[in-house]
Amino acid sequence: MQALFTENAPAAIGPYSQGYRINNFIFTSGQIPADPVDGSIPEGISAQAEQSCKNVGAILEASGLGFEHVFKTTCFLADMADFSAFNEVYAKYFTSKPARSCVAVRTLPKNVLCEIEAIAVK
Repeated sequence: MQALFTENAPAAIGPYSQGYRINNFIFTSGQIPADPVDGSIPEGISAQAEQSCKNVGAILEASGLGFEHVFKTTCFLADMADFSAFNEVYAKYFTSKPARSCVAVRTLPKNVLCEIEAIAVK
């Protein structure tokens, strides 16, 4: 097992890693829409979905992989009313249409509107 770290994604805000490589698999931790430089959170579901996708992408890139290598995601929304707007952004990044679960949760860290985790294979 190898812990993953890149400065192009937000540092963990708790006792966990950005992700792990296990053999040919990459498991990312859930990525909230925090800017990796200053920790700021953009306003609105579309901007937050965009930043969450970019954060997942940064971890994949640091592993030598891209979105096309993702075969499973789990997405968390603070409000299922944001489902359509979230999907519009998500679809731009996850063009290979990986298997996915998308659930509404009561709250997310830093009161963000979405969080995305991914599993990829080389």
